[in-house]
Amino acid sequence: MRVVLGFGARSTATAADVEALLPAFTGDVVLALSTVDTRADLAEELASRHGWEVVTHPASALAAVEVPNPSPRVAAHTGTPSVAEAAALLTARTAASKPLPGRSTAPPSAGSAALSAPGSAAPPSAGSAAPPSAGSAAPPSAGSTATVPDQSDVPPPAQTLVTTTSLDGPAVLVVARQSSAVATLAVAAVAPEVTVVGIGADGLESVSPAGRAAIAGATVVFGSGRQLDLAAVTAKRVEWPSPLVPALPRLLAEHHADRVVVLASGDPTYYGIGSTLVRLLGAAHVHVVPHPSSVSLACARLGWAQDDVEVVSAVGRSVDALRRVLHNGRRVLVLSSGAATPPSVAAILAETGFGGSTVTVLESLGGPDERIHHDVTAAGPLNVVAVDCRGSGAALTPGLADDSYSSDGQLTKREIRAVTLAALGPRPGELLWDVGAGSGSIAIEWLRAHRSCRAVAVERDPVRAERVTANARTLGVPHLSTVVGAAPGALDGLTPSEATPDAVFIGGGFTAAEVFERCWSALRPGGRLVVNAVTVASERLVAELHETHGGSLTRIAVQRAAPVGGFLAWRPMMPVTQWVVWK
Repeated sequence: MRVVLGFGARSTATAADVEALLPAFTGDVVLALSTVDTRADLAEELASRHGWEVVTHPASALAAVEVPNPSPRVAAHTGTPSVAEAAALLTARTAASKPLPGRSTAPPSAGSAALSAPGSAAPPSAGSAAPPSAGSAAPPSAGSTATVPDQSDVPPPAQTLVTTTSLDGPAVLVVARQSSAVATLAVAAVAPEVTVVGIGADGLESVSPAGRAAIAGATVVFGSGRQLDLAAVTAKRVEWPSPLVPALPRLLAEHHADRVVVLASGDPTYYGIGSTLVRLLGAAHVHVVPHPSSVSLACARLGWAQDDVEVVSAVGRSVDALRRVLHNGRRVLVLSSGAATPPSVAAILAETGFGGSTVTVLESLGGPDERIHHDVTAAGPLNVVAVDCRGSGAALTPGLADDSYSSDGQLTKREIRAVTLAALGPRPGELLWDVGAGSGSIAIEWLRAHRSCRAVAVERDPVRAERVTANARTLGVPHLSTVVGAAPGALDGLTPSEATPDAVFIGGGFTAAEVFERCWSALRPGGRLVVNAVTVASERLVAELHETHGGSLTRIAVQRAAPVGGFLAWRPMMPVTQWVVWK
């Protein structure tokens, strides 16, 4: 496989620091080593040991590259959210759209160095670039491309190429990041253009002429075994591995020289592989030939308005997400993961008080074996479950009843919770850290605000952490990520996609050393942090931080009516001092 190594390094890093990360990537053919132009000297020192090309880019060019794992802290220092990932991708796209100097468009043999363990690289073979002789042209200026002389038997020094134009060849990030304290390495690879063809249960019969032509002209076709059989594929067949998404970048890179067609059930961009491929390769390199989705077919059979239907996918996800969308009179379609999904749907309906709903199973829609019935125990593997809801669902606004949660008393009460969620202000797609989660109520109601919201609940007590997960499942947000451990240490193991929150709520452990500092440093610019202080110690710390960071302070006091003898009287809850600050 042809790869580009991208690296980022602190000013104190040495070539040995970067080289220490290389063993994880042995076995591939390296097209180039790439980084930001301010680290060119370090790149040349490292590349000279292996006979690699060096390609550098200005920070402004790297900042324009969308990377999977952006870091505001890296961006603040370098101007780009990930030097390693951006450099690897940008240079791989260059190699995909046109060969690097001295390279051919064919899979490299002579002229490209295989990645090996540190210190073991052999001199480049014939076909590699020769060193410039005395009197040769000076190194290229920014924006130009270096000219590589004819071949020579003398091992060349690293050749620095400065790229400032945006080239749009397809590339994928095979390894997102390998990091040490002073350096980060990422691997990108040349990838193919891809055509995604939607296919129904009737096989080629309903595939459009464009889709049939793409399948006929492919040299390799990816899909499930069932899809490949339905399409009567005669080209090389590649069945999807499991799990699919982690394996997809390398699988694409291994077929970079092929005419690749991917088969998808129904509409490829509706809960389908098409959307995943677009995220990996970019829309310019993915041509989608759609087919009616199972949702459109189900609505057509039932006479339901497609724009008024809730859709929940149980494919690779928990069917418990259904709980969030159950409301009287609503119509829901569940995209099934198999024959076990309809009984699971029925069990959830019975448990949540929606047992009187009408449940319809629609099997093999569009195919010769299409069947529509109401027996959830007799469903085939290809089905969609339709639910016409009858029951009383929980409100979507913040401030669910306290008894909605299983709790040992560590629960933000509903009135305070509603005010806190208003201060946090969840928006679609945003990430929340709920630090000291207790029963998880803040994170759960954040997630209930919109299906695309994300949250991490951090709880040091393992029993409470299990309770957080159970509460999330019960209230229809099973995708809540629960981390067991005490902050700030528990925050260090988060995945890159969870490492930069848009909002932070600190409910417990606020006075512990470095908790606020760790949360504040991770918060993205423009994000907000909310603290609910109850104890004197936490109020004192809030007051000190308010003096240095600003924000707003609000004192919240709630009284609830409760019996006192034969009468009602007001019982005050513990007052809360709420600090809200924007970064």
